[in-house]
Amino acid sequence: MPYRVCKTIEVESGHMLSKHPDNCKFPHGHSRTVEIVLEADELDAKDMVCDFAVIKDSIRNFVDRYDHAMCINTEDPKFAEMQELYGERVIGFPGVDPTTEVMARTIFDAIKQGLVDYSQQSQPKYPLGKGVRLVRVRAWETSTAWGEYSE
Repeated sequence: MPYRVCKTIEVESGHMLSKHPDNCKFPHGHSRTVEIVLEADELDAKDMVCDFAVIKDSIRNFVDRYDHAMCINTEDPKFAEMQELYGERVIGFPGVDPTTEVMARTIFDAIKQGLVDYSQQSQPKYPLGKGVRLVRVRAWETSTAWGEYSE
């Protein structure tokens, strides 16, 4: 069985679920807790899957973009108006509602690319072994509800 580590981050973000029949169709926010799980078959020279700083670095761009942002389906009638009013703080999701499940996939993809980018640095501060794999991302919407994505 492989070794696993989990890094948890928190992001304040909002969304509107235009396909939802009740209150979730209105703008609202969440204090999201995001769990990021990585694994490796072998530990590195420092007896780690990887340093937690690598995970933090790989998610930095996502956190900077999504923290205190509003996520909206681009087909929502208010999308263009909201984006005009709030600019880059409104993030469009082409044709889909930014549900917790969709957010988990979006975060997974961002971290996966962030790990690739980190591994391509010429002299990273912390090594990242070639065998390190992103296992899953679990995004908590509330203290009792989460969505998860893995490949």
